[in-house]
Amino acid sequence: MEKNYNLAKWLNNDMTDEELSEFKASPDFEEYEKIKNYTSHLKVTDFDEEKVLKNILSHKKTTPKVIPLYKNWMFRVAAMLVIALGITFTVQNFSTETQYASNGERTAFSLPDNSEVVLNAGSKIEYKKWNWNNHRNLELKGEAYFKVAKGKKFEVETNLGKVAVLGTQFNVKARKNRFDITCFEGRVKVNYKDKEIILTHGQSVAFQNGSQINTAVDVQKPEWLENQIAFNKENLRNILDEIQRQYNVTIDVEEESPNELFTGKIPTDNLDVALQIVATTYHLEPKKINSNQIIFEGK
Repeated sequence: MEKNYNLAKWLNNDMTDEELSEFKASPDFEEYEKIKNYTSHLKVTDFDEEKVLKNILSHKKTTPKVIPLYKNWMFRVAAMLVIALGITFTVQNFSTETQYASNGERTAFSLPDNSEVVLNAGSKIEYKKWNWNNHRNLELKGEAYFKVAKGKKFEVETNLGKVAVLGTQFNVKARKNRFDITCFEGRVKVNYKDKEIILTHGQSVAFQNGSQINTAVDVQKPEWLENQIAFNKENLRNILDEIQRQYNVTIDVEEESPNELFTGKIPTDNLDVALQIVATTYHLEPKKINSNQIIFEGK
C-alpha cells in the first residue's frame, strides 16, 4: 500500500528531496522511469462533441421489418400440414399392416402385388407394404385362403410352420397345435419343424403333435368360402372351437370330451344344424342357455 502511495507522489512531483533520493534507490525505480518517459510522449486528441453529434444524426434510421400476424399464422398452418403429411406417409408405408376377421366374420383384401386374401373367422394377418417386392412375408394367426397373382411369390409364416408360395391358390390353417395346408392350384412348399414337402393341385396335408396326415381334395377352393367347414380326423374340442369362431358363441361340454375323431362337413350358416351334427356324432344333447351360450350334455 505504501509503495503505491510513494509512486503516486513521485508522478505528481510531491516528494521531498529525502523521499526522492530514497525512492530512486528502490529496485523498481528504473522500470517506473521508463514508463513515465514513454507515456509523456502520448497525446490524447480533443473530444469534438459537435462532430460526433452530426455523425449520429447523419445515419438513417432503419425501419424494422414487420411480418403481419396473418402471414405468421399461415406459415404455422403450412408447417403443421407438412408435418401431418409426413406422419401420414410414414404410417401408411412403413408401419405394419394388420387385417382382422373377428368371430362370426370374414375379411377379404388384396396384397400390394394384387394377390387376393380371405381371412376366416377369428384370424389375423400382418405384413409390411413398404419394400414388399424385396420382403414378401406375411404372419398368419388362424386360417386364410390365398389366390396369388400370376407370377408372384411370398411366404406365409405361422407359429407352427411356413408355407412358400410358388404361384398358386391355397389355404393355410394354424389353430392350436394343428397345421393344415391345402393346394388348389399350382404348388406350395411347406416347412414344418424339420420337414419340407411340396404340395401340388388337389393335395392337402395336416400336422398335429408330430403326426402327418395326407389327403386328396377334389374341390376348387376351401369349403368355408361356401359356408361349410370341412374336418379331417379332428377331435371334438377343435370342432367346437371352430363352431364358436364361426357363430361367435360359447360352447361348453359338461361331460368329458369323447376321443372319437370326426371327418365331415358342418354348415357355417345354420347353427342348429351344426349343433345337431355334433350331437348325433358324439351322442350329446345341445342345450341353449341363451342366444350366445350353448351347453352339451350327455344323453
